[in-house]
Amino acid sequence: MVDPLAEVVLLLQPTARFSKNVIGAGKWRVHRSDAGQPFYCAVLEGRCRLMLDGREPLVLEAGDFALVPAAFGVTMSSFEAPSDTANTLPVALAPGIFRIGDADEPIDLRIVAGHCSFGSQDAALLVSLLPELVHVRGEQRLATLVHLVGQESRDQRPARELILTRLLEVLLIEALRSNASAASPPGLVRALTDVRLAAAIRAMHEQPARPWTVMDLAKEAALSRTTFFERFNRAVGMAPMEYLLAWRMALAKDMLRRREVAIADVAERVGYASASTFSVAFSRHVGKPPTQYARESEGANQS
Repeated sequence: MVDPLAEVVLLLQPTARFSKNVIGAGKWRVHRSDAGQPFYCAVLEGRCRLMLDGREPLVLEAGDFALVPAAFGVTMSSFEAPSDTANTLPVALAPGIFRIGDADEPIDLRIVAGHCSFGSQDAALLVSLLPELVHVRGEQRLATLVHLVGQESRDQRPARELILTRLLEVLLIEALRSNASAASPPGLVRALTDVRLAAAIRAMHEQPARPWTVMDLAKEAALSRTTFFERFNRAVGMAPMEYLLAWRMALAKDMLRRREVAIADVAERVGYASASTFSVAFSRHVGKPPTQYARESEGANQS
């Protein structure tokens, strides 16, 4: 059976940028603006505050894991630090180990934090299907995965990049499914907790070339057309056919980047009767024809 969440994460092509162990003491505040850069952290000891631009502060405690798939502005601070505390610069103590706060104060926080990047040129589209913030409490598996990512990122061992890629894929999937609930923000993760919607989404992923209609998908979900359309919109944050188009184009882009099949074959695999029809739809969606996209992607891969 096709797993839509796993497919989205694999297409994102996550790679590690860096991971570090951080100890904190006293009052401190760190703000970063890394537009589009995924951020994650696991709290091993103590507690701190995490705030995304435009959101209420979130208290992170020992055993908590937080993932921000597309950080547009992240602030972390000690629990007692006032909002006007000056930005604190981390001090390197050893490779991969940093201290924040007052060196004269006792250590009251230990976290593992890191940034990764998504290699997919469709990252913005795919990330839009995920929650803005994932907060998981008490999942030791996530802390273990974060430790493994940090250790592997610092060691220069054979097959390092492959291991890191696989660890990050597992970390992202584990974090997303641990956070899945009907109360999750709109997106693919929330929709997959709805058994009816999950059936329709799996059907789209299993047969992207099928000439789906909203009525066909409603039947897969065993719902009326109107109920399915409204329920899908609320859960995913976009209309069913908009999601299907986005997924088809993500698959098409991936195939074009790989240059493994002809454009006519790509068109057929994503549900278009001819290469010309596909080219028009692709150009409208992406802003350039598939031949140009494939050529530019090949050049980018070789540079």
